[in-house]
Amino acid sequence: MIALITGASSGIGRDMARILNNLNYDIIITARNEESLKELKKELNEKNNNKVDIYLADLSKEEECLKLYNEVKEKYQNIDLLINNAGFGLCGKMINTDLETEMKMIDTNIKAVHILTKLFLKDMVQRDSGRILNVASVAAFMAGPLMATYYASKNYVLRFSQAIKEELKKDKSNVKISVLCPGPVNTNFNKVANVKFALKSLSSEYVAKYAINKTLKGKFLIIPGWKIKIARFLSKISPDTISTKICYHMQSKKIQDA
Repeated sequence: MIALITGASSGIGRDMARILNNLNYDIIITARNEESLKELKKELNEKNNNKVDIYLADLSKEEECLKLYNEVKEKYQNIDLLINNAGFGLCGKMINTDLETEMKMIDTNIKAVHILTKLFLKDMVQRDSGRILNVASVAAFMAGPLMATYYASKNYVLRFSQAIKEELKKDKSNVKISVLCPGPVNTNFNKVANVKFALKSLSSEYVAKYAINKTLKGKFLIIPGWKIKIARFLSKISPDTISTKICYHMQSKKIQDA
């Protein structure tokens, strides 16, 4: 069994690699941080004899997404599990946030997920086997003032995955797609996005283990933690105007320099 994990140099992606390595998967790990990937490869190799391959890639660039797919396809022909985990956030008012950073976020959080999902999905459907796990967020269920671009990007990932799920179901395909929607997780995301969560963060180890377990069981919507399950339920029954106001209030507490 072979798994490809993007954004594997830290956080949830790194812990997913550890879990799958223990499940005797060969692992393809990709990110921009070569040193962190090498450290992870060394760690995994010391625990098991499974193959661990490193691919350096900046997935905010379309050509590097295509290169990653083509090189993996050439070397492995097929993979059994694709995990689109790479992504980042940015906090602040829309009039203040940096446009270039937001465009890079859209390219990473949306465009890379779209490209890799589409290309590997076609191969999986052709052989009628495979799984895809797209990492979204509880942010996928609502609008997010003060993190508008990030929330919108995760909305895309969720709705994109839902549509694919229905297509696969109608075609009676054995290919499965899942989407992970965690709340706050203790990772490097907080530092990059410049936020500090009011809710207690779950550990990345717990979220990764929960997500892999549910994905391999074929569950589509994966929400770790009972507090986030409640938040998702409340967002479904609340009018958009109310949930957006509540979100603004919560987001305003996150901005570290506010």
